[in-house]
Amino acid sequence: MLDVDFARIRAHRNNIHRYHSLLKTKLSDLERRFIERRMAQETASLEALTSETFPIAFVPPQRPSAGVAS
Repeated sequence: MLDVDFARIRAHRNNIHRYHSLLKTKLSDLERRFIERRMAQETASLEALTSETFPIAFVPPQRPSAGVAS
């Protein structure tokens, strides 16, 4: 199952990259809005899938500031 999830994540990332590249080209307003909407949908799908696949977020511990006395 994890292989399928990784393949789906990779597909979403590839689509986002492709849409990002297309936005750098000359497009009509209609084309640009369509691509921006599709990129937003892909981003939302990617975020949902990654939070489903990797439910635990690892946050590195904060280091104390050098100027703060303990």
